Amino acid sequence: MPTAILTGQPVPGSSIESELRSLGFDVHLAAGAAETETLLARVPGEERVAVVDARFVGHPHALRLGLTDPRFPLAAIPGAVTAQPAARQTLTRAMARENSTGGGTAVDVDSLADRITAALDADGAGVHRPELGSLVAAVPADPQARNEARQAVAAVDDEAVRLKSTVKARDGFVTTHFISPYSRYIARWCARRGLTPNQVTTASLITALIAAGCAATGTRGGFVAAGVLLIASFVLDCTDGQLARYSLQYSTLGAWLDATFDRAKEYAYYAGLALGAARGGDDVWALALGAMVLQTCRHVVDFSFNEANHDASANTSPTAALSDKLDSVGWTVWLRRMIVLPIGERWAMIAVLTALTTPRITFYALLIGCAFAATYTTAGRVLRSLTRKATRTDRAAKALADLADSGPLAEAGAKGLRTAARRLPGFATPAVALLGGAAVVATAALTDFGGPWPLVAALGYVLTSALAVARPLKGALDWLVPPFFRAAEYLTVLFLAAKADVNGALPAAFGLVAAVAYHHYDTVYRIRGDAGAPPQWLVRTVGGHEGRTLVITLLAVLLTAAQFKVALTVLAVVVALVVLVESIRFWVAAHQVGAPAVHDEGEPA
Repeated sequence: MPTAILTGQPVPGSSIESELRSLGFDVHLAAGAAETETLLARVPGEERVAVVDARFVGHPHALRLGLTDPRFPLAAIPGAVTAQPAARQTLTRAMARENSTGGGTAVDVDSLADRITAALDADGAGVHRPELGSLVAAVPADPQARNEARQAVAAVDDEAVRLKSTVKARDGFVTTHFISPYSRYIARWCARRGLTPNQVTTASLITALIAAGCAATGTRGGFVAAGVLLIASFVLDCTDGQLARYSLQYSTLGAWLDATFDRAKEYAYYAGLALGAARGGDDVWALALGAMVLQTCRHVVDFSFNEANHDASANTSPTAALSDKLDSVGWTVWLRRMIVLPIGERWAMIAVLTALTTPRITFYALLIGCAFAATYTTAGRVLRSLTRKATRTDRAAKALADLADSGPLAEAGAKGLRTAARRLPGFATPAVALLGGAAVVATAALTDFGGPWPLVAALGYVLTSALAVARPLKGALDWLVPPFFRAAEYLTVLFLAAKADVNGALPAAFGLVAAVAYHHYDTVYRIRGDAGAPPQWLVRTVGGHEGRTLVITLLAVLLTAAQFKVALTVLAVVVALVVLVESIRFWVAAHQVGAPAVHDEGEPA
């Protein structure tokens, strides 16, 4: 149980002690700095501790924001400061210095908690201060100031502010106007019944899988039920994040579950639609796989661009400035958010089209919409990259190299091509990746199944992939390298399976691409959570993108179409088992050792 140490003279009628207990704190009283330091030393090192001025006046939610958010090792609001186990020593040193100097760090501050916060700031400890907005948090110095503070507390509805804060700062049009107005109340209902965000996330996954099952029936009633359940799944998907913000239940495991389950729900639904169409005599597996490939590549573009630029210096451009100006015109903000077809708009479109039309029409609309969105966003990012004078860091180059997912063949080739790569112009890196990928995809699409040309192109792809990563990915457009690799590998599998022209080949290819895509998403989430890339043994075991592409083209040459289908199925199962076991092991272990909690405030495409 976390511990709160109340310092100073208790104020008659104050509710601060009961409010701290309602937040889960074990409360102890201390008369001054010396007793506070003694009590602080007695608190077990693996527990959160807070120092709170007994004269504090404010909203309970202000205390909640300041003292219970798991994402920040150190946090403070006026009159209160807290530390998680990782920052306990830092807080203890600041407390000891305040006790020994008698408040020398900030002699003009009367509150011990505020003096400790000032000492932490002087040490450069990185104290998080939550945005309180209209919420009140103060340490009144006299009865009149206390009365004014209490009146200010009474004037603001704490619960209304808390509910409003559950909604993301940046969401899509559908989510903002059609889901969040009521899903926030579902989140509060869940919080009051002790439900956790992870439980709601799991309920959302189960609902989506049932929706996929309904779509797989191939009946009109099943399609209508699937559309309704898909919307219900999305409501729960919004609710889990809102519940996390409402009750500040952020966790590393929760962030991973939320992100991976979103992809699992959508791609399982694609499979359900394809199965339903097959029951009606329409084979749309190629469209389903194409939709998954396009959507995954869109995400890789987002992730690569953000990783390349999030810590770049001089990171400005005329294109970015124009975008900022458009943000001041309200209707353009919503229009641009809808154009990129974020998850709310996309799922609403899929649900409505499923209920009213056919799987084929649904996939056509999805492919057209996502292709337009991908063109719009990628073109804008290319323009930004070409017009900005950003200097990218070693960290960004490392993140892009990890996202590239290069296997042992590309790594070995890169060592031999390092000198040649340094002589190439800046645009050569993404151009080489594009040309090598385009060659293997084109030969897979345009030649007969079983012919040697896809294998020849795959051998060339290994060389171009090695050349593309032979030098650090710090060029203006080097963030395009991982998306080019993803598109090359996925589309090669799609076209070879389609050319095999045997029943079951495309579903097997769908399963293989889904397994590999999970590995790539897992890499992204590890990087975004500052956990590093997957271990090298895992990347080598599953071959890297160039190794898998080479193996698949080789199997297409050596095997019959029926045997190729079986090989794809076996590869899908093996890759899925390897990456899932390692991923689950890693994230559960990270959660158990108390890895820093993360939370996403944006809406992924």
